[in-house]
Amino acid sequence: MISIQIEGVVKRFGSVEALKGVSIDIEPGELFFLLGPSGCGKTTLLRSIAGFYIPDAGTIAFGHEDVTNMPPHKRNTGMMFQSYALWPHMTVTENVAFGLEQRKLPKSKVATRVREALESVHMEAYVDRKPSQLSGGQQQRIALARALVVRPRCLLLDEPLSNLDAKLRLEMRLEIRRVCKAFNLTAIYVTHDQKEALSIADRVAVLKDGEVLQVGTPQEVYRRPRNRFVADFIGETNFIEGKVIRMGAGMILVETGIGEMNGISSDPEAEFEEGDAVMLSVRPESIRLDRYPADENCFSGVVGELTYYGEMAQYTFLVGADLVELKLFELNPKQFYSKGEDDLYAFMDPEDVIVLPKND
Repeated sequence: MISIQIEGVVKRFGSVEALKGVSIDIEPGELFFLLGPSGCGKTTLLRSIAGFYIPDAGTIAFGHEDVTNMPPHKRNTGMMFQSYALWPHMTVTENVAFGLEQRKLPKSKVATRVREALESVHMEAYVDRKPSQLSGGQQQRIALARALVVRPRCLLLDEPLSNLDAKLRLEMRLEIRRVCKAFNLTAIYVTHDQKEALSIADRVAVLKDGEVLQVGTPQEVYRRPRNRFVADFIGETNFIEGKVIRMGAGMILVETGIGEMNGISSDPEAEFEEGDAVMLSVRPESIRLDRYPADENCFSGVVGELTYYGEMAQYTFLVGADLVELKLFELNPKQFYSKGEDDLYAFMDPEDVIVLPKND
């Protein structure tokens, strides 16, 4: 296991600055995700860590070793690509053995390590098959075995599951996490899929336009986003504009178009003052409907649309004279409210109301 330190990394392609002074510390044995939309710089950062790109500024270190200008083959990283990149004319065994043979290892050691790698991903029964004889999920397991067999210092994964169907993606998410933890690997995983990141990451960095906007555990970035982009990009949320009335006891009271709301700031560095324009973020699943009012953050309204998904019911709830639309989810619904019902209240806990700078 090694730690990875990325300090002030800048990467330019002509006039385009793909990375703008990125700094991240990754712990030994951590499964760390780089998450963001297309073009945010996550793959550029991963390729810089692998050595395919040399930063224009900043440093990258594996443990105490500066690898910023080290060529890829000397960094001893394992790489999994979106396309699998398996040799079509080679068998499973030959594909997995390729990296070891390039390193001139003895044949007996190659055979042992290939067998161990295939066993680790439960593919030992497919040693003589060609990639064309394997399913997408099986090919992905072989790609993982090939990355593991060289016993890398870290594993780098570039959207490895994007070509799989939904069921296989779920299966392979868990498999990748199991293997990384079994081998005590430090792994960096690039994706734009929020559920993929939230379900298996130890920590996540959310990137936008070449900058890191927030780093934290999946729970932190989902429940406590520090800016509007993170709140909007990860999951779904309701945004409500408002103005700070007062602050105290860790709470921020905000005047909004539907009434006063108590909330909290999720950014310890954020400073709010009375009169500041703010944006509130409220996750749909944190809003509840009832026929009886609550003491705070409670608003009467009328049911708009209902969509039933089985495990969840999704409502729109129209509040206030301007009929501000709130989206809310009810998990495991046991009763249903009808469109047009107006003897209901929507309410939410103050800790689920996140106060963000309006112009962030």
